[in-house]
Amino acid sequence: MRDLLPVLRVLGMLMVMFALSMLLPFGVSWFTQDGIWRIYPWAMGITMAAGLLLWGGLHRHKQDLQPRHGVILVTLVWVVLPLCAMLPLMLGLMHIGIQISFTHAYFEAVSGLTTAGATILTGLDQLPVSINIWRTFLQWVGGMGILILAVAILPLLGVGGAQLFRAEAAGPVKDTKLTPRITETAKGLWGVYASFSIACALAFWAAGMTPLDALMHMFSTVSLGGLSSHDASFAYFDSPLLEFIALIFMLLASCNFALYFVALRKGRFDAFWRDPEAKATIYVLVGAGLFAAALLWIKGVYGPLDALRYGMFHTVSVASTTGYSTTDYLAWPVFLPVLLLLLSGVATSAGSTGGGIKMVRMLILVKQARREMTRLVHPRAVQPVRLGSAVVDNHMIFSVLAYMLVYGGTVIVLSMILLLTDLDPVTAFSAALASVHCLGPGLGAIGPVSNYTVLTDFQMWVCTLGMLLGRLEILSFMALLSPAFWRR
Repeated sequence: MRDLLPVLRVLGMLMVMFALSMLLPFGVSWFTQDGIWRIYPWAMGITMAAGLLLWGGLHRHKQDLQPRHGVILVTLVWVVLPLCAMLPLMLGLMHIGIQISFTHAYFEAVSGLTTAGATILTGLDQLPVSINIWRTFLQWVGGMGILILAVAILPLLGVGGAQLFRAEAAGPVKDTKLTPRITETAKGLWGVYASFSIACALAFWAAGMTPLDALMHMFSTVSLGGLSSHDASFAYFDSPLLEFIALIFMLLASCNFALYFVALRKGRFDAFWRDPEAKATIYVLVGAGLFAAALLWIKGVYGPLDALRYGMFHTVSVASTTGYSTTDYLAWPVFLPVLLLLLSGVATSAGSTGGGIKMVRMLILVKQARREMTRLVHPRAVQPVRLGSAVVDNHMIFSVLAYMLVYGGTVIVLSMILLLTDLDPVTAFSAALASVHCLGPGLGAIGPVSNYTVLTDFQMWVCTLGMLLGRLEILSFMALLSPAFWRR
């Protein structure tokens, strides 16, 4: 237990930093006079007091974090910080007379921080604006990663920052160094993220959104989170121009932010198009969008222009795990909603703000399958798996295969648990898949025109676990369950 004290000390630091982030909704509440500004000092004070207790009480336990510490800390962060994030939600809603249970509040906070975009709230248009600011801001913070932000702005983490960066980073390639110092890398990634965010907010504003709507929908667009300040989601605006802007930024955010960082740093953008994962991500998203548009036109659901508008927007929105909607796509030919749900697992890059298994894993799996088929015909052939010009090491291939096995098992187990609670098969399977992919809307009872309030508390906890496992990329959590992990 004593070995975990440095981890708890850093957790306390992160809680203090997280408490300061509540200044944003506090300032918005004060400026707009939405009537709940008094609750934010309470939420901030409780979070900061708990953080200072851990940080100050364990100040003597300063040491570099080891790889196992990074795994423990990233798990604790994604479990504990939602407890802090739910405080403004609970206190704010209770202040205006809306009762919300602990289960619902924790679910909403986890959904925000993991960028899942699932919600249990209705009447969003009537909520105090600072509550909606907080919900969408949680997605923006969680999009690039809380620990990567910590590494960028808290140099007191020292050498251990590298362990946090690797534990937080998504995808199988975690050790690629973009700069000599990991702190510079973290700052660079957040710098690109912030630049995209500013550009997105300004574009939304210029295209007709109010400043606050532009800010909130920027938060949930570049994070690929999809929460909205309106019950009608993006349909509230009924604007092809706004949908096009959101489409562009969803495509940009679906690619690896490290590629943008390297391109800006070296002034060479051609490397972006040579990256096999980035090309595959764009080709899949755009190609699937055009296919959906063509099918909607052929089936007579829409005319050619509307088919292109709705087909492309919803394909990119769902496949990128954003989850915006402008129409009930469950009313489309059944093939399309199922296709979009399945695409949400593979259509974003490692290093993006999207969920799912990541495109790079799918590319490795496809190339490995091709190699095995070649060996059946030419047993003596030497055919390494390549991504671009780089040879993929066998240990990485084995890691991807192990991840896929655990991923598939997780979806099946969560689906079976939901079926055990008498949830219908379509809703159960899509809820499990949407949760692990951090997508939000699914099929059946949790489609784009509904939300997760139709689920029982137990079913909601199952989905909460799915969102956490998806954000942790599953293996980090599974490692904690291994007795060997805890042997020093």
